[in-house]
Amino acid sequence: MPSARSFSRHPLPSYFLLLLPLLYSLCLADHLPRTFHTLSDTHLKQITQLSPPQWTSVTSGHLEHLLIPRPSGSENNTLVQQYISSAFSSLGWHEDQTPFTDDTPIGPIKFNNLIYTFDPLAPRKLVLAAHFDSKYFPTYPENQFVGATDSAAPCAFLLDLAEALTPLLKERQRRVTSGQALLLDGLDEEEEAETTLQIIFFDGEEAVKDWTDTDSIYGARHLAETWETTFLPPSHPLSKRRYSPTPTILNTIDVLILLDLLGDSNPRIHSYYRDTDWLFTQMSDVDKRLRQEGLIDVEKGEEGWFVDFKMRKGMIGDDHAPFLERGVSILHVISNPFPKVWHNLADDASALSLPAMRRWNRILRVFTAEYLSLIPTTNTPSQRNDHGPYSRSADELVRYSSI
Repeated sequence: MPSARSFSRHPLPSYFLLLLPLLYSLCLADHLPRTFHTLSDTHLKQITQLSPPQWTSVTSGHLEHLLIPRPSGSENNTLVQQYISSAFSSLGWHEDQTPFTDDTPIGPIKFNNLIYTFDPLAPRKLVLAAHFDSKYFPTYPENQFVGATDSAAPCAFLLDLAEALTPLLKERQRRVTSGQALLLDGLDEEEEAETTLQIIFFDGEEAVKDWTDTDSIYGARHLAETWETTFLPPSHPLSKRRYSPTPTILNTIDVLILLDLLGDSNPRIHSYYRDTDWLFTQMSDVDKRLRQEGLIDVEKGEEGWFVDFKMRKGMIGDDHAPFLERGVSILHVISNPFPKVWHNLADDASALSLPAMRRWNRILRVFTAEYLSLIPTTNTPSQRNDHGPYSRSADELVRYSSI
């Protein structure tokens, strides 16, 4: 679970500070804020009613398989990996795994990140992530810690999101591939489909002993380091747009949205980074619209979860840190202050709020659909017919399968 301390940076020489505005603008050249295609009230309701339906209890659905002690390297951790893998396999998503062994204060431990991409050939990705491991405790009864908010519930939200939006993603992919991409109200589905959805489940977020730079976020550090040195092939669209430096997998990420410590009542969500304040505002706006339309249950006294980013808090150490340090845009969706049950046995099913979990499911569905410009209908009359269908070869799939 994340550290409450703020990360510090090495001081930069004064001449370098003068170059920061230029460097920042160059880094953002391929990461300018997107135009959100706000769903109509009808489509908003349709998105919230997609399968799977609302949970009937805090232990129903995916949480039944996630609410077990699952520290990294344990048998239960492997069982959770297998469950997540089977869920995405049934949806037809592309899977990448990153098994590796790292030294820890109690000796070598095996870790494995799970990465799922709807369209591995797409040049850009919206990435949502959470960690699936639970904190290690050496003795009973603490070793029965299940980490419901930390982070079983966020993982369940991501599984729900993939299930709900996969039919829409597949239908759009069918239209684009068949040359029938929609053109409607400034929305060009062929262009929008260049950004796909990727979901990452990090292993080893928790410190094995005490949170330090080396005893924490094992999986995230490994993945960020790997992707930083995995260069895109010359045929990749981003390679064609850039001459130097050669882009890496990290350059394909529009933004990484990290979920943590969610699922209990009345979380307080802050914006930590100026370059994603606009995304924070969009997510807050989705929550507001859902409440106005009566599409979510609001518990007494917690109408607004999202805090005005003018009251910005300091950075919280978490899985996003190694990506942030490498220039990836980050939206950190974490309850701050932390839930009262943080890192104790009370962080079990009883810590979860059914209305809050349903609310998060619907916020994430609508937010992601609007970011990706997914429309929950195929009955729009205006379609693209000015070009023939295109297809992606098996050879292309092999070349891009790890991107």
